[in-house]
Parts: sequence; C-alpha cells; structure tokens
Amino acid sequence: MTERQQKRNAAGQGQRRKTARPEQVPGKSSKPARPQERRSPRMRKMRRKRVKSTIILVLFLMVVFVGAFGVLYVLRGGSISTPAQAYDITREFQHQSLVGTSQRASAFAADLCVVDGDQPMDSVSLEDGQEGVLLDLKDKSVLFAKGAYERVYPASITKIITALLAFKNSNMDDVVTISQENITLEEGSQVVGFQEGDQVTMDQLVHCLLVYSGNDAASAIATHVGGTTENFVSMMNEYAAQLGCTGTHFTNPHGLQDENHYTTPYDIYLMLKEALNYPEFTEITQMPSYTVTFTHSDGSEESVALTATDHYLTGEANVPKGVTVLGGKTGTTNSAGNCLALLSQNSYGSPYISIVMGASSKELLYQQMTSLLEKINQ
Repeated sequence: MTERQQKRNAAGQGQRRKTARPEQVPGKSSKPARPQERRSPRMRKMRRKRVKSTIILVLFLMVVFVGAFGVLYVLRGGSISTPAQAYDITREFQHQSLVGTSQRASAFAADLCVVDGDQPMDSVSLEDGQEGVLLDLKDKSVLFAKGAYERVYPASITKIITALLAFKNSNMDDVVTISQENITLEEGSQVVGFQEGDQVTMDQLVHCLLVYSGNDAASAIATHVGGTTENFVSMMNEYAAQLGCTGTHFTNPHGLQDENHYTTPYDIYLMLKEALNYPEFTEITQMPSYTVTFTHSDGSEESVALTATDHYLTGEANVPKGVTVLGGKTGTTNSAGNCLALLSQNSYGSPYISIVMGASSKELLYQQMTSLLEKINQ
C-alpha cells in the first residue's frame, strides 16, 4: 500500500470515531431523561402550593359573589328568610277540625269577635243545655259566651242563609210558581198557606220567610234558586263554609228537624254578621207584620196577613230602654227549643249580636235575651 493510501485510510477512521455513539454507562438507561423527571422535590412542593392557593382564591371569589348578590337582593325588597304564612282560619277554631281543605284568609279574624271559651256576665244566666253569646261588633269584643262552639239545632234560624242566597242569586221581581214539593211538609209546620200553581214574587217569598218564618216560602225559594232542593242545600253548605262556619251542616232550607242539620252559636254570629251587608235583610226583619197578595192558578188573588214571630217586634216583649232591634231571626222546634238571634244597637249606635239557644219556653227566651240586651248600654 502506498503512503498516500495509508493517509487516506487513517483520515477515514478518525472521522468514524467522531460520529460514533458514546458508550453506554453500565446500570443506566441510554434513553434521555424527561424534563418532569429531572424536577427536584422542592419544585414539586412549590407547584402543589400554587394549585392550593388557586383553589382557595376561587372559593373566596365565589363567597364574595354570593354575598354581594344576597345584599343586592335584600336591598331590592327581597327576603332570604322563610316567608310568613298567610292567616289560617284554623287558628281561630283550634277546638274543631276543618273538613277538606284548610280555609286561608289573610285578614279574616281582623274583623271578627273571637270567642275563647265561656265568659260569664253578672245577672245573665242560661240553663244547663242552653248556649248563647253577646258580641260587640264595634270593639270586636266578647261580652258573654256560653257554649259558643257547641252543636245546636238551629230550627228556623236556618232561614238567614236561605234569605242571603236569595238576595245573592235571584232577582226580587222574579215570579215563582209554587210546586207540590213546596207545600208537602211535615204536619204542623209553619206555612203561609200557598197552593200548587200559585204565583208569587221572590220579594214576597223572602218577606214571608223572614217575617212569618214560612216553611213553604223557604222551599219555594230553594227550588227556584237552586233548581232542586238538593242543589240549594249544597249551596247553603258551601256559603256557610265561605263565611267560616266550621260547625255547621244543613240538610234543608227551612230548619225542620233533622239530626244532621245543625250549627253553633258562633256560626250563627257569622251568618248574622254577613246579613249586615244586605240592607234589605234588616229592613224586612224589623217589620212587625206583612201582608202578601198572590195569584192562584185560576187567576184569582188572595191576601194573607202575617204577624212577625219576633215578640220584640209585636210588642209581646219589651226591648230595654235605649236599645234598637235591627233585625234577626227566631227558631222553634221541639228538639231545638226556643231560639233567637238578634242584630241590635245601643243608644250610641254601636252594633251588637246577641244569641240565645235552647230556652224551654218563649217567656224564658225573652227574659234571657232582655238580660243580655240590658248590658249593651252599660
């Protein structure tokens, strides 16, 4: 080999040595280490600290945002507390249970006398088994109460609701034709004396109902207003419930005895209080007498003079000095006894409701009522 060739070979070997891979160190991988594997424990600790700080900052910002939103909501009239519950009528009648839905009325009791148990009054005494109340409508106060929530038979006091439904749901000029059903009543029942086919106006029927307490008039009103007696009775019960009567159930429009036909003195108060909204009610119930003229089916006319059942109006009992009877309703059956519910006012014009139920005689009834009425001027 020539000298020139030897130099060329030597140069090629040197070049190959420069490009050759470095020898692998025993026990170590020839693969280059990744950046995260080269980080020290200190760097990993700092990274965790930064993540933790970020989470705390996010939570703090969320709290600040929620707090600011709450303040803005309250300033705009909102409330983050539990809203106040609307008034529930059951608070005033805790001794009784409401059937069906709870009746809510936000200001219902604001205009009511609320009786909380019996309240005696000097010189006023009701017998065992009797119930009654004396309520001041102006001051919403209870002057006397005995058995205000006890179940009683209302007898013809029922006709208060019958009359109110007539005012609400009919025209007083309506002409009503008396049916056989209207005059088919129990023997001895108080009736005007209508016959089948007679024609009489609704206004006349209401007068006969409230002045004379005619049961045939009550039946004629019921079938005219309700279509059927059954439907009218449903209207009565619905109306009573709307007034807040929780101890009342009606089965007929007149009050003839039925063990499932009952009310309470307090519920009668609610009915009478509602009657104050109808001036025609008090106008009629202040009349000592009434004459009704109606037409028979043959075209002939008949007039019947009717005397009020309220002895204060007829002069059979004396109203205490300074007291004016504004109206009301009587009721009498063997089971109910003698009953009277009155609207009246004292010499200063303040209104009162007085109710006496279950007296053994009319004489006793008016003695007891008079003892109540004497108190309203004291």
